Amino acid sequence: MIELTRETIDYTALTESVRSHQAGAVVLFLGTVREMTDGRQTAVLDYDAYPEMAEAKMAELEAEARRLWPVIEVGIVHRTGRHDLGEISVAVAVSSPHRPQAFEAGRHLIDRLKEIVPIWKKETYSDGTTEWVHPGIDQPSTESTNE
Repeated sequence: MIELTRETIDYTALTESVRSHQAGAVVLFLGTVREMTDGRQTAVLDYDAYPEMAEAKMAELEAEARRLWPVIEVGIVHRTGRHDLGEISVAVAVSSPHRPQAFEAGRHLIDRLKEIVPIWKKETYSDGTTEWVHPGIDQPSTESTNE
């Protein structure tokens, strides 16, 4: 399951979608909006994406994980839009016969997702400043806003 959505991520349903009688391991990663980033207090996050390309890249990541590990099922869901503190912005679920491969595949999927999938994050800090962040870009821009 590959999905880009504006809706709340149902991580229980995602987890169930990757469970299998052939899998001895299911790993779930949840990315959540944290309060502090590099010593700055986050107020909200906004995610934007190029949907067609983002979903295509996520599908490529799934295929890559299937080539590298004995993955049985994969689920990747990323939200777009505005997110408050504590909300889940991304979920990755992986099942495989054994736990080491499930953990390795899950970590690989979330790390590569952050590197290559065209999803951008705008952090709005408590002081009103904003910053667009993408891990593949070294110099995010900072701007002052009165939102």
